[in-house]
Amino acid sequence: MIVRRLAVAVLLCILPPAVLLAVLAASGHVSLVWVALVLGLATAGGIIGVAAVVRVLIERRDTLDAAADEIENRHRPLRLVRGDNLVGLAEQRLVAAADAMIDDLEDLAEQREELEVILRSMSEGVVVTDAHGQVMLINRAAREMLELSPDLDYRNRSLVEICRDPAVRQLVTVPEEHREPPPESVELAIQRSGPLRRLRVTAGAVGASSRGRAAWVLVLYDITQLKAYEGLRSDFIANLTHEIRTPLSALSGYTETLLAGVDDPDTQQRFLKIIERQAHRLARLVDDLVSLSDLERGLTPLRPRELEVKHLFEETVELMNEQAARQGVELEIQCPEGLPALLGDHDRLCQVLINLLDNAIKYTPRGGRVALSARSLSAAANNGKPALELAVSDTGEGIPAQHIPRLTERFYRVDRARSRELGGTGLGLAIVKHIVQLHQGELQIDSRVREGTTVRVRLPLPPSAVADQPPAVSAAG
Repeated sequence: MIVRRLAVAVLLCILPPAVLLAVLAASGHVSLVWVALVLGLATAGGIIGVAAVVRVLIERRDTLDAAADEIENRHRPLRLVRGDNLVGLAEQRLVAAADAMIDDLEDLAEQREELEVILRSMSEGVVVTDAHGQVMLINRAAREMLELSPDLDYRNRSLVEICRDPAVRQLVTVPEEHREPPPESVELAIQRSGPLRRLRVTAGAVGASSRGRAAWVLVLYDITQLKAYEGLRSDFIANLTHEIRTPLSALSGYTETLLAGVDDPDTQQRFLKIIERQAHRLARLVDDLVSLSDLERGLTPLRPRELEVKHLFEETVELMNEQAARQGVELEIQCPEGLPALLGDHDRLCQVLINLLDNAIKYTPRGGRVALSARSLSAAANNGKPALELAVSDTGEGIPAQHIPRLTERFYRVDRARSRELGGTGLGLAIVKHIVQLHQGELQIDSRVREGTTVRVRLPLPPSAVADQPPAVSAAG
């Protein structure tokens, strides 16, 4: 097209002189030879000029095509344009603009990579939707919280369809009179294949396009554990209040009675013993609470050393003999010779055995028996880890099977009325569980109604004791 236009322009430039020369030649003023020579030179000059212009234009076109290819490939265009003429300056500006655009694209690519890394590493779930609730972006944490497939592409799908909760619709619905509504939040309950998961979803509008369609960012927080902790805290406060109210009521009532005056000395002594007993009960409760709190917060560092199991048993039984004698319960130790030394904290393991013996003595009827026993377990008998098993067995009433999984919960009792009558705080087994866990051990409770209860504590053996340990027994026994 350009070549045609240049040819036409040259012909139009040559045509007036050619007509003039033809008229002069016809009138005899100019020779036809000169006319032909002039026209030939003019035509040749026009062709040469057109060819030169076309060649420059083709070079410029090739340069621009090469620059366009580089830009399409996200590369900086080669600076092949030289000169300060009009076209050259325009091309230089075009190349500079392309360089700036490439810089912007590289910055955007880096920002996108940074954003993707941030989204992947976030523990909070992030979902970006358009104004109609169609998913535009969803990170890994959001997929896990909503229990979605890690491989499926959820873009352009409705968020309500993915969550299956109509409360989400309220977050991604924009009233016509508000283009940027304030952030809102709702709580969701998600349960599909796994356990119930509770989420708090906060949504905010981040902008509006020229068509009036708002974009939304939803941030998901997993509050399942927080809700569980809130429930545990409420239960703990309720149980603690109940446990404290009983002795306080007794203390207050009997104290008021004594202050009002009691003439009978025997009655006074009985009331004072009740006050003393309830005060001791409160003191035990406070001590157990402090001990349990320190264990749960890691404020009770262990001081492990090698311990002889038989000596540990004898020391503990000596402390509990008087209580067992009052209850009419026989204590015995079953500790074979040659057991390996145990690596543990002496005071804490004594506390474990005392708590277990205290429970066993309280719930064993008069004439019953409580036994402390120990045995070593091979690696094959204890899930690949050699261990020493300490057991406290009684011939008491036993515990129904449905209560056993909850025995180590704080303030949990099978028979609340009898437990309070016996002076228990409901924290003993919870303390035992935490001490055993600090020793990297395991706690196991076996019981049958009217046959008795056995509590087993399995503690790992130190490497030095494994080589010298005698032939171990099976774990089933």
